[in-house]
Order: sequence, then C-alpha cells, then structure tokens
Amino acid sequence: MTYFWETIDWPNFTYELDDSCEKNLYAFAQYSGRVGGLVEGLDDKDQSETLVQMMVAEAIKTSEIEGEYLSRQDVISSVRNNLGLSAPLENVGDTRAEGAAALMMAVRDGYDTPLSEDVLFDWHTKLLGWDRHVSVGAWRTHEEPMQVISGPIGKEKVHFKAPPSRRVSDEMKKFINWFNTTAPGAAYAIDKPPLRSALAHLYFESIHPFEDGNGRIGRAISEKALSQGLGEPVIMSLSATIEANKKIYYEELKAAQRSRDVSAWVSFFSNVCVEAQTQAEKQIRFTLQKAKLFDRFEDQMNERQVRVVRRMFEVGLDGFEGGMNARKYVSITKASKATATRDLQALLEMGVFKAKGGGRSTRYDLVLDEEPRARSKARSR
Repeated sequence: MTYFWETIDWPNFTYELDDSCEKNLYAFAQYSGRVGGLVEGLDDKDQSETLVQMMVAEAIKTSEIEGEYLSRQDVISSVRNNLGLSAPLENVGDTRAEGAAALMMAVRDGYDTPLSEDVLFDWHTKLLGWDRHVSVGAWRTHEEPMQVISGPIGKEKVHFKAPPSRRVSDEMKKFINWFNTTAPGAAYAIDKPPLRSALAHLYFESIHPFEDGNGRIGRAISEKALSQGLGEPVIMSLSATIEANKKIYYEELKAAQRSRDVSAWVSFFSNVCVEAQTQAEKQIRFTLQKAKLFDRFEDQMNERQVRVVRRMFEVGLDGFEGGMNARKYVSITKASKATATRDLQALLEMGVFKAKGGGRSTRYDLVLDEEPRARSKARSR
C-alpha cells in the first residue's frame, strides 16, 4: 500500500470541483449569511447560550469520534467558565472536559492569527495536558511507525500509516507555511472556506504529527480555516456532523490519503460544512423557541417547573431521552411524587407540555412553535 506522502508529488493535492461540490460551496456562503443574521437577531443572553451550545456540541462530539465520552454537564460548566459566564466558577469534575473546552476557546479566540508551532503546541497542551502518558506540546519522536489500526493482536488491520517521526518537524513547517499562505489575503489565498478547510484537515491528518489528539486538533484546524474565510468565528459544530456519519468520514479520509486526486474528499467535506450550518441554524431557532416559551409562560410556572423546563432545553435539539415523566421530575426537583404529578398536569394545561401515552407510561415533551392551549388560572405550588 502506497500513501500519497510516500510519492514525489507530495503534498501537491489536485482536485476538480464537480457540480455537487460547487453547489455546496455556494450553499455554504448562503447559509453563513443566514446564520449570521439569525445570531444578530438574538439578545446578548441568547447569543451567549447559542455559543455555549455550539461549543459544547463540538467539544463532546470531537471526543466521541475518538471513542472518548465526556460528561455533558462538565463540558457545559467548562465552556461557561471559559466564556466568563459563571460567577463564581462552576465546579468541573472531569479534567478532560476542561481540556476540550479550553481548546475550543483557544481556537475561537485566535481564529484570525497565523498558525504556528507554538499555537499547535498550546492547543495540544490544553487538550491533553492532563494525560501523563502522552508527550504533550511536542511532535511525536518514537521510532516505531505511527499507524491507525483495528482488530485483535496478531490480526491487526492497518487503515493508515503516517510519515516517520524524523520527517514530522519538516513536514509541519511546510504545512504551517501552506496554511498561512492560503489564508484570505495571502499570496496563494484559497477563497472558498470549505475547500481550504477540507484540504487543511486532510493535509494535517496525513502527517499525524502528535502521539495522540491528531483527529481533534485536525478538526480544530478545519474550524480555524472556516473562521478565517468568513472573517469571524464560525457558529457550528463540524464534529457533530462528522460523528453522525463517522464510518463514512473515516472511509473518505482513508481513500483520500492514498491518492493525489482528492476531488471526492473535497466534495464530501464541503457537504459536511453545509450540513453543520443547517444544524447550527436549527440550534439558533431552538434558542429562539426557548426564549419565546419563557416569555409566554415563565410568570405562570413555579421554581420547580422552571428548573425542569430549563433542564429539558439544556439537552438540546435531540430532546430529553424518553421525554419527561414523574420519576424524572422527582429526580430533578426532589419534590414528592404527588407534587410532581400536579406540576406536570399544570404544565400540560398551560400548553408548555404535550403528553404521549397514558397512565404510568405517560411522557411529556415540550411544545415548540405552537400556539398555547388553555392556560391555568393560577400557578401550581
């Protein structure tokens, strides 16, 4: 098996933009304007909430792609702490969540600065500084091959082999120079953000310069390229879209690393960018729905009901798994079962909840973008 980095043409990727890819590049530009307009229409509080949700999704999903699962609440707290939205700072029990959030913040804050070894080492240290088994803030140096493999010992399947460690420093100097000279306004600017993002991700992943964290750093580089192309930090989660189609992502990446012609990869990745924007638009509209619901009903809900409804919104677009029920309500509020039943019935009568099923199996979901039904005349206490 020969990889592109092993050929004399490396790293001169070639590609052709087919009709599908051209449509994606055009759609990305359109969605960028629409998403930006929606964000501008939010008040400061809702803008902050939307940003938190996007950063949380990126931090969680970029880790899940690598088989690492973080506590959502720890990531939320870490992101809020990093954004200065928590006073006092919220407690975070998982240092991995702190690292993931710190990386997201560094990428966002420094989107318009040139890439450098120091920047990449700083990102790597933020992400994996907690791991004493990994050499952080430095290129890999081990002599054994850097391979991506699967399968049991003795029957391993090699999916990818990276350049030997002795080449990494020189390869990364070339990559960093390429990244900076293709930035907007630079000598060899690539003026289509998803195209540059796709090439940057593939180029970096083909070098695989760190002992660990290459996938997460590579996706951060993709985000930086998109943000530079838009002239502002992107509000989306590439990783959430990639994680939903992880198998295809790895297949496309694997195929692209074996050929100079990366047209298929560019087409795939541009579609990922567009899909990430559509999900961002849904998240922003979800935030607007939350604001609308609380404007309409907050003065009718008691503290327990407000706490539960906020918790359901915090889960995000996928919704509260299995819906809300009396048992979950008791767990969240510490109220008695009788009180939980009364509160849930009141939320149903207000039009905040809609019911599914019946009897003990009754579940409740939020009513979004619907006109309120008959409201209760008094708050449930």
